[in-house]
Amino acid sequence: MNPEVQRQLDEVGELRSALGREIRRSTPWLGTLRRLVKATSVEGSTSIEGFAVPGEDAVAIVGGEQHVDPEDEARMAVASYARAMDHVGVMALDPHFQWLERVILDLHFDACYFHRGRNPGVWRTGPVGVTGSDGRLIYRGPEASDVPRLMTEVVEWLEHDDRDDHVVVKAAMAHLHIASIHPFRDGNGRIARIVQSLVLAREGLLSPEFTSIEEYLGAHTPAYYGVLQRVQAGHYQPERDASEWVEFCVEAHLAQARQRLEQIEEAGARWTFLESIVGRRGWPDRLVIALEQSLIGGSDRASYGKEADVSSATASNDFRRLVDAGLMATRGRGRSTRYYASDDLRQRVMAAVAARGDLPLPDAPEA
Repeated sequence: MNPEVQRQLDEVGELRSALGREIRRSTPWLGTLRRLVKATSVEGSTSIEGFAVPGEDAVAIVGGEQHVDPEDEARMAVASYARAMDHVGVMALDPHFQWLERVILDLHFDACYFHRGRNPGVWRTGPVGVTGSDGRLIYRGPEASDVPRLMTEVVEWLEHDDRDDHVVVKAAMAHLHIASIHPFRDGNGRIARIVQSLVLAREGLLSPEFTSIEEYLGAHTPAYYGVLQRVQAGHYQPERDASEWVEFCVEAHLAQARQRLEQIEEAGARWTFLESIVGRRGWPDRLVIALEQSLIGGSDRASYGKEADVSSATASNDFRRLVDAGLMATRGRGRSTRYYASDDLRQRVMAAVAARGDLPLPDAPEA
């Protein structure tokens, strides 16, 4: 292996260990940060295939706090991908887990079930290809009759490969094999990224939302597609040198891990500032939870009540207090009411943490 790549892999290991230590500290802001990280990962991956939703909506959808219209493909794609990643989280912790064809088929069904007409959870039975922006065929998948055999080989490799490959390398290669075999009629990129996350999560060091590189891939889509195309060279050639692809994935892991550590540091600074707001007013400590949620995707009585362990009536009273103080704004009515941080609160939080880096908060919604 290239010495520079090995050095980077060592650094990835150090960063992931540091992330693990931070997550095991069980800080009070970790729950909301998990919501944000999971949502940005899911939205990053689905946006690669054109399913984009606003950041705050993604947080609410992934958290199960926003009803999704079955006719809204973008939001259904986000909700379905989140369901698949929840499945990844369960399998990552299963002591009896085995790599089987059914694992990949079921994850594909989870992620693509809203496209019932495109056979989610079933190997394709016809030809498939990828066209460029000019309409030219730039990649041709293997014959459909070869897909079951090729996927069996991939699954057996995942289950039985005993080489001492770094988990990041193995995950990258799993992604490349599935994306290149293109085993489904649709959603091949999504399932390749989900399987990559499962390989990483099975390592057991970090939960899926902190192991994945989907957000990075979504932010660097042209580079992502470019390196895939160069390595694939038009059709499935598993014997080709994949070092450029592995190097790209290693760089993605480095960037993503650094970003997650920065987000943890920023979350701690944000929480401390919110505690000072609540403390100066002599309010119950639990209101920090409401303020934190309002900044990250918004909140409602159910989600706040669950995390703060209070009744719906108490949650309503707490929100009313925060709205009256000019710290929150509302959107919707009745049971669908959601509470978002006011512009004033956002600006004050941004200023409070500015010395620690830019705070990755979504734009405030219109009231």
